[in-house]
Order: sequence, then C-alpha cells, then structure tokens
Amino acid sequence: MNVASHEPHNHSDGTIIDRILHAAVGRLTGGVSPIGLSLAYLDWASHLLASPGRMTELMRCATIEALRGIDLTIAETRAHEHITAAVPGDRRFASEAWQKFPYSAYVRSFAAVQRFWDEAVKVHGVSQRHQALLAFLARQTLDMVAPSNHIVTNPDILARSIESNGSNLLNGWFNALDDLSAVALGQKPPQDGRLQVGIDVATTEGVVIARTRLAEIIQYKPKTETVHTIPIVIIPAWIMKYYILDLSPTNSLVRHLVDAGFTVFMVSWKNPDAEDRHVSFDDYRIDGVMAAINAALAVTGSEKVHLTGYCLGGTLAAIAAAAMARDHDHRLKTVSLFASQTDFHEAGELRLFISDSQLAMIEDMMWMRGYLQADEMAGTFHILRSNDLIWSRMISNYAMGERDRPADLMQWSDDATRMPYRMHADYLRMLYLENRLSEGRMMVGDRPVALRDITVPIFLVGTEWDHVAPWQSVYKLHLAADCDVTFVLTNGGHNAGIVSEPGHPGRHYRIDTQHQGDAYMDAQNWFESHQPVEGSWWPAWIEWLDKQSSARVPPPNLGNEAKGFLPISNAPGTYIYG
Repeated sequence: MNVASHEPHNHSDGTIIDRILHAAVGRLTGGVSPIGLSLAYLDWASHLLASPGRMTELMRCATIEALRGIDLTIAETRAHEHITAAVPGDRRFASEAWQKFPYSAYVRSFAAVQRFWDEAVKVHGVSQRHQALLAFLARQTLDMVAPSNHIVTNPDILARSIESNGSNLLNGWFNALDDLSAVALGQKPPQDGRLQVGIDVATTEGVVIARTRLAEIIQYKPKTETVHTIPIVIIPAWIMKYYILDLSPTNSLVRHLVDAGFTVFMVSWKNPDAEDRHVSFDDYRIDGVMAAINAALAVTGSEKVHLTGYCLGGTLAAIAAAAMARDHDHRLKTVSLFASQTDFHEAGELRLFISDSQLAMIEDMMWMRGYLQADEMAGTFHILRSNDLIWSRMISNYAMGERDRPADLMQWSDDATRMPYRMHADYLRMLYLENRLSEGRMMVGDRPVALRDITVPIFLVGTEWDHVAPWQSVYKLHLAADCDVTFVLTNGGHNAGIVSEPGHPGRHYRIDTQHQGDAYMDAQNWFESHQPVEGSWWPAWIEWLDKQSSARVPPPNLGNEAKGFLPISNAPGTYIYG
C-alpha cells in the first residue's frame, strides 16, 4: 500500500525536541490534543461574542430552566407528592429512590443543565464538528459531577451504607487501594474468579496451522460428520483480542458455526511491540487476510471461501475483497461484515477527535515508543461510553464496595492490545481523516481499490446502539456496493449486538436484501419500513450461508502437511497471550 509518510521531513534536533514535548503533553492529557480543543472553544466563543441575540436567548433559556426547576421543587414539597424526575434512557436514575425529594430535584437540575449546554453549543457560524465536540465534552464534564456519582446525593449508595453500617464504604476504600497499587505496579486490577483464556474463554477446539509475523491462523476441529465445502475465514479486529468471537461455550460464534457444519478458520493477531513500529496497514492484509485465505483453501481443497470480518477486521476484509476483485482473483464466495465501516464520513463520536492536530499528537506519542499503548486505546473507547464503562463501575467498586463479577464480554473489553506506529497512523489518516476507501483513493499496491468492484453477495450487520461504528455509517455500504447486500440491524451495542447467541433474552433484528439494480433506500426509511424479528440474527446468517454453499463433504484434516500447513500448536495459540 503506497502511502505517503507522515514523518516530518526535517529530522533536526528542534523537530525531535518538539515531538518529545508533544508526546509528554499527550501522556498528560490522555492523548487528547489541547490545541485541537482550544480551536473548537475559540470557534464557539468568538462566534458567541459576536452574536448578542444568541446570548440573550441562552440567558433566557437558563432563566426558564431555573424557574421551572424551582416551581417543580416547591410544588413537590407543598403537595408531598413525587414529581417524576426520570431521564429517558438514563439507567443511572432508574431506581424508585430517585423519584423522591430531594433526589428528584437533583435529577431535574442535572437534566436541565444538560439541556442548556446541548443548546448553548449551537451558535450560527460555528462548524458542526466543533459544535458536536463541545457538546460531547460538556456531557463528559457533567457526567463527572452527576448526582449519581457522589455519596451524599445518591440515595442508592446512602441506603446501602445504612443497611451495611458503612461496610460498603470500607470495602470500597480497600478496593480503591488495591486498584491504585495495581496501576502503580503496571498490573491489571484484581478480580475475583478472573476468567482464564483457553480455559474459560477461547475454548473451541482447534489448532494453529500457520504463523506469520502478525497473525496465527487457527483451524477449528469439525463437530459434524459432514461439512460445507466452502470454509469460513474470520478476520477480527486487532484492537482487542480475537476471542470476542469465541467467548464462553454458550455464546461462541465460532462454536455455533462449527456445530452448524462449517469449517472455520480464525486470524489471531499478534500484540505488537516496539519492533513492529514500521508495520503498515497493508501488512495486516498480506500477513493476515491473504495468509488466512491461502491456508483455508490449501487445507480444505475448496476453490472459494466465505470471508468474514468484524469491526476493523471487517474494514480490512472489505479492502482485501475489493483488491481481489480488481486483480481478477475470484476466490471469494461471499463477504460478511459485522459492525464494520467502509465510509467514515459519519463515523460517530470517535471521529470528533480525529483532526490533523489530534493525529499529530497521537503520532508523536507512538513515535516515542513505536506503538500506541493498550490502555490509551482502551481508554478512548471507554470514554465514549463513560457512564457504563467508567462511572457505573466506579460506583459499584468504590461506593457499593462490590467487586465486578467475572463476565466474559467485560473481561474481553479490558484485554486491550497495542497499535503499531505506522499502521495506526495510516489507518486514522487514510480512513477517518481522509475517507479514502469510500472515495476510491485507497491504494493497495500501486493502484486504488473501489468497493463497487466487489460482485459477490455481502452480508452486512449493524447494531442499533453502536458507539464505535454507528449503524447508519455501516449502512452506507449500500451506496458503494454493486452487488446483492443483505443488511441486518440488530439491537445491542458494538460488541453485545454481535455476540447475540440464540436464546439471548431481549434480542431482535431487522433484515432485508438490496439486490443488484434495486433503487437505494436511505437508512431512516429502511428502519421504519422493516419490522423487528424476535431472537438472534445468527440463524439468519447461517441460513444465508447455507444458500450460498454447495454440497457437504467429509471434514478435512486439521492442517495439510503436504502443502506446508502442519499443526503448530493447539488453539488458542500463543499470540493471544501477548
């Protein structure tokens, strides 16, 4: 992949000093560029100062919100009745205790401040990106001071403290000391009954049949007397470990596929270190996607594979499929993409932090070490869901005195990986900042690739509450693809919506196919015109794969020594422990 280097052309002492300084600042700010934030604030403040009419409207808005809150509080205390303080969709204030005075007043005040700041960032002339960024930062700041986060304003914490004679606070204090000690020693916080990789999760039986500098290729042992002739090759994201698709035996997608009679191959990515600083984005395609396809075809004797990708792995799979189509490589039968974006123009709140200033700081941080640290990457995703992944866990651990119970999906989300310097810089610039893939400017080799070149059927999955790959962004592949696209929209988030095994309570999905030549339907109309189907979307995907597959045959051996794919070790391999 020919990509212009973003290394400074001038490697003078001054440039090196600048990069060291920027990296130090980045470590203090969690990788957020203060310059980028200041530009957003300056844009908003300068336009607001030049808009006296808008300032008057905002002062009136603040006054009305304050008077409404006072009126409701007075009415509540006089009538001795509870006036609902529920905030729609906010689980922090869901318990009945929040509906009683004075806690109901706290919630109303908090919601009023939120509404004010959502309105205050809207100033004529301020760029939409800066408005969205300031609104996000305002919500994050308010979430820190939410009444649910403080002992004296949270009735649930107070009730627990009275009930336990304060032992919850003592236990929470010990939990905090344990966590601080672990952080100081560079260790993971303690967790009772922590699940073990290869024992509790990532347990589907198989072997590693190939190893490249970036990936181990796992072939899973068949569970049926016959299997489909066409194997499935799964490309997970290399942000986090692959085993989200092979969690506990009850919710393992891999086990589900094996039980359905498919031969499954999985890429397990290496956790890179400083020696991998110059690994490129295209190296992941060559040493991961193409290596897995070659291994699957050699072992099974099939002429084609079902290529499947999740998250960033799906984006890479789409790029690989487009490159194969461009080069008249017809070894793909279908492509399945789960929560994977190919157009990054509307890539959700994560894109708010992608700018030249922000990327320059991240690049300088990675330049110092050769990679982006795992906790810095995980921290970014946690901020996007701070209520669920930060504040609620802090309340549980430190105020309620409870330790998180081991949960496979939550433990996986904490099992973060590092990102190589060059690859991550390429990925953020080419896709998030410049959106090259959707515009046909993504270079693979010495030529660009285009998604419209993909002619095999595509199975596309989006999740309703996705904070990483919003489903409307995932859906935009309909605009680029020149083939049949079966789109599934499932409820759940970026991770839980994909890990949606049959029998999972409360799951539903919508599904339909846009055939080649059909008129385009926009995302909102698609949503409104398709009714939800109760249950997991996995059986629908299995049914779709069945229709794309041919006759069944006896299962292949594990590996193929004659073709150079001798079993190396048992699954889950060695890279998963890196």
